[in-house]
Amino acid sequence: MLYPLMLRLEGQPCLVVGGGQVAERKIESLLEVGARVTVISPEVTPAIQEWVQEGKLRSYLRGYQEGDAAGHFVVIAATDVSEVNEMVARDCFQRNILINTVDIPPLCNFYVPAVVRRGDLTIAISTNGASPAVAKRIRKKMEREFGEEYGEYLQVMKSLREQVLREVSDPEMRKDIFERLADVGLLDCIKAGDEQGLKERIAQCLSSS
Repeated sequence: MLYPLMLRLEGQPCLVVGGGQVAERKIESLLEVGARVTVISPEVTPAIQEWVQEGKLRSYLRGYQEGDAAGHFVVIAATDVSEVNEMVARDCFQRNILINTVDIPPLCNFYVPAVVRRGDLTIAISTNGASPAVAKRIRKKMEREFGEEYGEYLQVMKSLREQVLREVSDPEMRKDIFERLADVGLLDCIKAGDEQGLKERIAQCLSSS
Protein backbone atom coordinates (compact mmCIF):
# COMPACT_ATOMS: atom_id res chain seq x y z
CA MET A 1 0.00 0.00 0.00
CA LEU A 2 1.26 3.46 -0.90
CA TYR A 3 1.20 6.47 1.40
CA PRO A 4 -0.01 9.56 -0.49
CA LEU A 5 2.31 12.57 -0.38
CA MET A 6 2.49 15.90 -2.16
CA LEU A 7 5.99 17.14 -2.94
CA ARG A 8 6.90 20.81 -2.92
CA LEU A 9 8.93 21.07 -6.13
CA GLU A 10 9.30 24.84 -6.35
CA GLY A 11 12.98 25.58 -6.92
CA GLN A 12 13.93 21.90 -6.90
CA PRO A 13 16.18 20.47 -9.64
CA CYS A 14 14.19 18.01 -11.74
CA LEU A 15 15.33 15.99 -14.74
CA VAL A 16 13.18 14.76 -17.63
CA VAL A 17 14.77 12.20 -19.94
CA GLY A 18 13.00 12.26 -23.29
CA GLY A 19 11.82 14.96 -25.65
CA GLY A 20 8.55 13.75 -27.14
CA GLN A 21 4.91 14.58 -26.44
CA VAL A 22 4.82 12.66 -23.15
CA ALA A 23 7.96 14.39 -21.93
CA GLU A 24 6.47 17.71 -23.00
CA ARG A 25 3.43 17.18 -20.77
CA LYS A 26 5.61 16.18 -17.82
CA ILE A 27 7.84 19.23 -18.30
CA GLU A 28 4.84 21.53 -18.51
CA SER A 29 3.53 20.18 -15.19
CA LEU A 30 6.92 20.70 -13.53
CA LEU A 31 7.20 24.23 -14.85
CA GLU A 32 3.72 25.03 -13.52
CA VAL A 33 4.86 24.30 -9.96
CA GLY A 34 8.12 26.23 -10.29
CA ALA A 35 10.60 23.37 -10.60
CA ARG A 36 14.07 23.92 -12.11
CA VAL A 37 13.87 21.61 -15.10
CA THR A 38 16.58 20.00 -17.20
CA VAL A 39 15.75 17.83 -20.21
CA ILE A 40 18.07 15.32 -21.85
CA SER A 41 17.11 14.03 -25.30
CA PRO A 42 18.65 13.90 -28.78
CA GLU A 43 15.52 15.64 -30.11
CA VAL A 44 12.75 17.71 -28.50
CA THR A 45 9.33 18.95 -29.53
CA PRO A 46 8.90 22.55 -30.78
CA ALA A 47 7.20 23.46 -27.47
CA ILE A 48 10.15 22.18 -25.43
CA GLN A 49 12.57 24.02 -27.70
CA GLU A 50 10.55 27.21 -27.22
CA TRP A 51 10.74 26.84 -23.42
CA VAL A 52 14.50 26.42 -23.73
CA GLN A 53 14.79 29.58 -25.82
CA GLU A 54 12.67 31.45 -23.27
CA GLY A 55 15.05 30.36 -20.53
CA LYS A 56 12.45 28.30 -18.70
CA LEU A 57 14.59 25.14 -18.70
CA ARG A 58 17.96 23.72 -19.68
CA SER A 59 18.43 21.09 -22.36
CA TYR A 60 21.15 18.72 -23.46
CA LEU A 61 20.52 17.48 -27.00
CA ARG A 62 22.07 14.05 -26.54
CA GLY A 63 21.27 10.64 -25.18
CA TYR A 64 21.19 9.87 -21.46
CA GLN A 65 24.54 8.95 -19.93
CA GLU A 66 25.03 6.94 -16.78
CA GLY A 67 25.19 9.29 -13.80
CA ASP A 68 23.15 12.12 -15.37
CA ALA A 69 20.51 11.66 -12.67
CA ALA A 70 22.92 12.64 -9.89
CA GLY A 71 22.05 15.88 -8.12
CA HIS A 72 18.38 15.91 -9.09
CA PHE A 73 15.50 15.76 -6.64
CA VAL A 74 13.05 14.13 -9.05
CA VAL A 75 13.68 12.32 -12.34
CA ILE A 76 11.12 11.35 -14.98
CA ALA A 77 12.08 8.84 -17.66
CA ALA A 78 9.85 9.40 -20.69
CA THR A 79 11.67 7.89 -23.64
CA ASP A 80 10.35 5.19 -25.99
CA VAL A 81 13.52 3.12 -25.56
CA SER A 82 13.20 0.56 -22.78
CA GLU A 83 16.97 0.18 -22.33
CA VAL A 84 17.33 3.93 -21.69
CA ASN A 85 14.42 3.99 -19.24
CA GLU A 86 15.93 1.05 -17.37
CA MET A 87 19.32 2.79 -17.18
CA VAL A 88 17.72 5.95 -15.79
CA ALA A 89 15.73 3.97 -13.23
CA ARG A 90 18.79 1.98 -12.17
CA ASP A 91 20.78 5.18 -11.68
CA CYS A 92 18.04 6.65 -9.52
CA PHE A 93 17.49 3.55 -7.41
CA GLN A 94 21.23 3.39 -6.68
CA ARG A 95 21.28 7.04 -5.61
CA ASN A 96 17.94 7.09 -3.73
CA ILE A 97 16.48 9.61 -6.18
CA LEU A 98 12.76 9.82 -6.83
CA ILE A 99 12.08 8.27 -10.23
CA ASN A 100 8.95 7.92 -12.33
CA THR A 101 9.30 5.83 -15.46
CA VAL A 102 6.26 6.60 -17.59
CA ASP A 103 3.88 3.64 -17.94
CA ILE A 104 6.29 1.17 -16.24
CA PRO A 105 5.20 0.89 -12.56
CA PRO A 106 7.99 -1.55 -11.54
CA LEU A 107 10.56 1.10 -12.53
CA CYS A 108 8.99 3.78 -10.33
CA ASN A 109 9.34 4.68 -6.68
CA PHE A 110 6.59 7.29 -7.01
CA TYR A 111 3.65 7.88 -9.31
CA VAL A 112 2.57 11.14 -10.93
CA PRO A 113 -1.14 11.68 -10.24
CA ALA A 114 -3.68 13.28 -12.50
CA VAL A 115 -4.27 16.73 -11.01
CA VAL A 116 -7.09 19.25 -10.86
CA ARG A 117 -5.96 22.74 -9.79
CA ARG A 118 -8.26 25.56 -8.78
CA GLY A 119 -6.09 28.26 -7.26
CA ASP A 120 -4.97 26.95 -3.86
CA LEU A 121 -7.06 23.82 -4.29
CA THR A 122 -5.20 20.78 -5.59
CA ILE A 123 -6.99 17.46 -6.14
CA ALA A 124 -4.71 14.55 -7.04
CA ILE A 125 -6.02 11.31 -8.54
CA SER A 126 -3.82 8.23 -8.68
CA THR A 127 -4.43 4.61 -9.65
CA ASN A 128 -0.94 3.58 -8.43
CA GLY A 129 0.06 3.16 -12.05
CA ALA A 130 -2.69 0.62 -12.72
CA SER A 131 -4.54 2.74 -15.28
CA PRO A 132 -3.58 6.33 -16.18
CA ALA A 133 -6.56 6.33 -18.58
CA VAL A 134 -8.97 5.81 -15.68
CA ALA A 135 -7.21 8.53 -13.66
CA LYS A 136 -7.65 10.88 -16.64
CA ARG A 137 -11.39 10.21 -16.79
CA ILE A 138 -11.79 10.79 -13.06
CA ARG A 139 -9.84 14.04 -13.41
CA LYS A 140 -12.23 15.28 -16.10
CA LYS A 141 -15.17 14.47 -13.83
CA MET A 142 -13.55 16.38 -10.96
CA GLU A 143 -12.90 19.36 -13.26
CA ARG A 144 -16.63 19.58 -13.95
CA GLU A 145 -17.56 19.23 -10.28
CA PHE A 146 -14.96 21.66 -8.93
CA GLY A 147 -15.17 24.75 -11.12
CA GLU A 148 -12.99 27.84 -11.28
CA GLU A 149 -15.06 29.45 -8.49
CA TYR A 150 -13.17 27.28 -5.99
CA GLY A 151 -10.04 29.33 -6.64
CA GLU A 152 -11.83 32.56 -5.67
CA TYR A 153 -13.52 30.81 -2.75
CA LEU A 154 -10.21 29.72 -1.26
CA GLN A 155 -8.73 33.20 -1.73
CA VAL A 156 -11.62 34.58 0.33
CA MET A 157 -11.18 31.89 2.98
CA LYS A 158 -7.43 32.50 3.13
CA SER A 159 -7.93 36.21 3.66
CA LEU A 160 -10.55 35.60 6.36
CA ARG A 161 -8.31 33.09 8.11
CA GLU A 162 -5.48 35.62 8.26
CA GLN A 163 -7.88 38.25 9.61
CA VAL A 164 -9.23 35.96 12.32
CA LEU A 165 -5.74 34.87 13.36
CA ARG A 166 -4.79 38.54 13.78
CA GLU A 167 -7.90 39.66 15.60
CA VAL A 168 -9.05 36.67 17.68
CA SER A 169 -6.71 35.33 20.34
CA ASP A 170 -8.85 32.54 21.78
CA PRO A 171 -8.12 29.22 19.95
CA GLU A 172 -11.58 27.77 20.55
CA MET A 173 -13.27 30.91 19.28
CA ARG A 174 -11.06 30.86 16.20
CA LYS A 175 -12.01 27.27 15.50
CA ASP A 176 -15.69 28.08 15.87
CA ILE A 177 -15.42 31.00 13.42
CA PHE A 178 -13.53 28.91 10.87
CA GLU A 179 -16.21 26.19 11.05
CA ARG A 180 -19.03 28.71 10.60
CA LEU A 181 -17.28 30.35 7.64
CA ALA A 182 -16.93 26.95 5.99
CA ASP A 183 -20.62 26.11 6.56
CA VAL A 184 -22.35 29.41 5.84
CA GLY A 185 -22.53 29.04 2.05
CA LEU A 186 -19.90 31.49 0.85
CA LEU A 187 -19.22 29.32 -2.19
CA ASP A 188 -22.88 29.56 -3.22
CA CYS A 189 -22.64 33.36 -3.15
CA ILE A 190 -19.50 33.31 -5.27
CA LYS A 191 -21.09 30.96 -7.80
CA ALA A 192 -24.13 33.26 -8.04
CA GLY A 193 -22.03 36.43 -8.22
CA ASP A 194 -23.83 37.69 -5.11
CA GLU A 195 -21.23 40.03 -3.61
CA GLN A 196 -23.68 41.62 -1.18
CA GLY A 197 -24.81 38.24 0.12
CA LEU A 198 -21.16 37.20 0.48
CA LYS A 199 -20.37 40.29 2.57
CA GLU A 200 -23.43 39.80 4.75
CA ARG A 201 -22.67 36.14 5.51
CA ILE A 202 -19.06 36.93 6.33
CA ALA A 203 -20.10 39.78 8.61
CA GLN A 204 -22.62 37.50 10.34
CA CYS A 205 -19.93 34.93 11.09
CA LEU A 206 -17.42 37.48 12.34
CA SER A 207 -19.86 39.53 14.41
CA SER A 208 -21.28 36.48 16.20
CA SER A 209 -17.86 35.86 17.74
